[in-house]
Amino acid sequence: MWKYIGKRLLLAIVILIGVSIMIYALSMLMPTDYIDRQTAPAVANGTMTLDDVTRLKEIYGLADKSFFGIVKSYSTWLVGAFTGDLGYSFLFGRPVSTVINEYMWTSFILAFIAFILETGISIPMGIRAAVNQYGGYDYTVSVLAMIGTALPSFFLAALLMNVFCIQLGWLPLQGLTSATKIFAADAHMEIFLDKAWHLILPITVLVLLGVGGLMRYTRTNMLEVMNSDYIRTARAKGLPEHTVVYKHAFRNTLIPLVTMLSGSLPGLFGGAMITETVFAVPGIGYIALRATMQGDIPFIMGYNMFLAILTVIGMLISDLMYMVVDPRVKLK
Repeated sequence: MWKYIGKRLLLAIVILIGVSIMIYALSMLMPTDYIDRQTAPAVANGTMTLDDVTRLKEIYGLADKSFFGIVKSYSTWLVGAFTGDLGYSFLFGRPVSTVINEYMWTSFILAFIAFILETGISIPMGIRAAVNQYGGYDYTVSVLAMIGTALPSFFLAALLMNVFCIQLGWLPLQGLTSATKIFAADAHMEIFLDKAWHLILPITVLVLLGVGGLMRYTRTNMLEVMNSDYIRTARAKGLPEHTVVYKHAFRNTLIPLVTMLSGSLPGLFGGAMITETVFAVPGIGYIALRATMQGDIPFIMGYNMFLAILTVIGMLISDLMYMVVDPRVKLK
């Protein structure tokens, strides 16, 4: 097993280097960057010249966008990345790693709660739909799952905001805390409850959008297992239906299901960019969108490499989980 993990880690390093090359090249070839956006008003009113902008870009290694210039600046970035230095964010004025570490935990809490609820709701729904194939329950949840999957996140978020925030006034509209409230320094419970109140709608959106896909995935795998010979044999022996479904069928459904769930690691830390932006939740997804729109190349590189590393780790965990849930699989 350790030999297998070692090979996968070496392959992961090659993948990450390849991904970093593509991301860096695309970032450098953006029409404008942060310096262009910040100096545009000064150039327009004549307080700065294009030569001044070029000299400023040279300081940050953004002036030469030729092939050799990109290779040189990428080499400098790569050496720093191997030492843990992902660069200095232009927009936030701090190291990229510091910004990511500060904002990713809000996204993690949001995504983790949604993930737990989504898993707890969709898997039992998928099992029941498979057991009652072509029944009323199966058709109902399948239609609702397809509707939830097809809805764009920004549309569903806007719809819920209009109903529960504007029309009914039950929930706060945006943000993570109430701007009109002043909390005492030791009012930790009040601050916690206020943040939890603001996260209800974002979590609801993520759950509604994710339940459909996982439910359909569970249903499809359950139907495949339920038609197996050993399930018919278990029923022929007179085993209770509950035992047949949950002890025999669902146990084998876990093999692809757990593997898929193991690969959800990037989603837990990477942030829900659209949902966080609509609800103005200061998570890593919302911050990454701001940095991308401003052309903050160091942060774009750091954030995307952060996601790439999580993706590679998630793939490795998925492979290892095969061995955990299915003893027949051996890693050689």
